[in-house]
Amino acid sequence: MHTFTYARSGIPLLAKLPRPLQALHSLFYTTVTVFPFIVTIVYWTQLYDGHWYTEVFRGWSNVSQHALNSAMALFEIVVPRTEPPMAIHMLWLIIILALYLCVAYVTYADKGFYTYNFLDPEEQGAMLAAWIVGIAVGCCILFGVVWGLIWVRKKVTEEKMGLKGKFYGGATAMEDASSSVMRELEEGKHEGGVPLENR
Repeated sequence: MHTFTYARSGIPLLAKLPRPLQALHSLFYTTVTVFPFIVTIVYWTQLYDGHWYTEVFRGWSNVSQHALNSAMALFEIVVPRTEPPMAIHMLWLIIILALYLCVAYVTYADKGFYTYNFLDPEEQGAMLAAWIVGIAVGCCILFGVVWGLIWVRKKVTEEKMGLKGKFYGGATAMEDASSSVMRELEEGKHEGGVPLENR
């Protein structure tokens, strides 16, 4: 829908949404490019027991959830023409991780089991705090890596290769265009919406 509206009108769908929804969409994009790497690293280093799955479905299910997710995140970093995430997003990523941690303990209180064994305080002891802090620090490092990869992609494609494309400039660009036309009308260079030199 976003691409279709941009192709049809030159104004992307997101530009028509209220600013808070645009901000939430930007944060959503950041979660899509950072969280999958955390999931992949934690799963294959801590949760995977080292034995391949005897059931084909379970094997493919885990590869899809804990490996292909990072491949898709990498696609989102490399292919779209997006800006590096805002620094404030790092704080929101940590808050979302903290809320997800709360869900694990709510699950234990409600169902009587830990979704992840390394969150069991009786089994982990003091290491539990290390796990929680370690994942938060890892999230900040991955945020920096993702930011850097997007910055490099923009530098290579837009500056070095000159693939800037045609982008929606928002209200500022439209105001600049209007001001330019008004100046030309005042100077007699513009008539009836068409520059005189183009008639």
